[in-house]
Amino acid sequence: MVTISLCMIVKNEESIIERCLDSVQHVVDEINIIDTGSTDRTKEIVQNYTTRIFDFIWCDDFAKARNFSFQQATKDYTLWLDADDVLTTEYQQKLLQLKKSLNPNIDAVSMDYYVQLDEDGEIEISEKRYRLVKRSRNFQWQGAVHEFLHVKGKLFHSDVVITHLPLKKDRDRNIQIYERLMAAGHSFSARETFHYANELKSHQRFLEAINHYNTFLDLDLGSAEDKIQACLNVSDCYQHLRDSKQAIQSLLQSLLYERPSPETCCRIGHLFMEQFKNEASIYWYSQAIQQSSTTLGTQRRAYSTWLPHLQLSKLYDRLGLYENAHEHNEAARRYKPNDKRILDNEKYLYSRLNKGK
Repeated sequence: MVTISLCMIVKNEESIIERCLDSVQHVVDEINIIDTGSTDRTKEIVQNYTTRIFDFIWCDDFAKARNFSFQQATKDYTLWLDADDVLTTEYQQKLLQLKKSLNPNIDAVSMDYYVQLDEDGEIEISEKRYRLVKRSRNFQWQGAVHEFLHVKGKLFHSDVVITHLPLKKDRDRNIQIYERLMAAGHSFSARETFHYANELKSHQRFLEAINHYNTFLDLDLGSAEDKIQACLNVSDCYQHLRDSKQAIQSLLQSLLYERPSPETCCRIGHLFMEQFKNEASIYWYSQAIQQSSTTLGTQRRAYSTWLPHLQLSKLYDRLGLYENAHEHNEAARRYKPNDKRILDNEKYLYSRLNKGK
């Protein structure tokens, strides 16, 4: 059976650190906590779980902090978590099983990451991330912000799931780091340009965001997934700027990089729906249902499940095709049985169907 070192970087996490450590302490063989300057009770709480607490002077660089955390590990494999991550009881058991069964020739193990849950506790956004890596391979983190772990070799995808349950978010932290780097003359990589554009977009600096997304796309160095997401985000920016023509052109540009994802199809369908181009909208929402994604990246499940069915229901209602509308609403309800929008639409469609009898 392999052994596991848990490595975490933390700061002022007194409200959530116990929840995380409680969910993993009985599974891992070592806990390493790297504190980057807590002024609350974080370190005091952590002392109940481990004596391996290390101070790291914060330098606006997450990769350096994570690489320092990995340097403290002493076991066969290194597991990384953030303070707002948890393993449910089911996945604690699966991680224990993984420890017992993992082939020691495996270099890195990916796990599903439930990034966001909806109000019913259903998965809304998920990703796959490499969470468990062989210590002897000395894999390194890269990137001051939105850091990523560069792995290679023999890779394995497990059935372990990490769930993200945030209680707080410092929405200005990342953009401030990027802008301090820029002021210091740092030359952004393609990946940094993409993520800086994301920060600009989230701060509603839409024209600046568009410029940086276009710079990223012109570099032609990012992954196909990031290029597609850049196009979708540019479209969002143009919609905020009330430029529907540019918005749809940006969506169509995403088709240059890969077959359309469910999200791309839904977004194109939405723009046609707003213009009452019902047949075109039906085509694209129908495509969303038929598409599937196979990447390691972000999966927004609504776009391939209940959302296109609900929109198709509304579109068929526009056309007076109430049987088709009801069929798609029922399909949406199977994914979200308690959603008020779907339930209200069900009542409305029953009234239309009964009126015709």
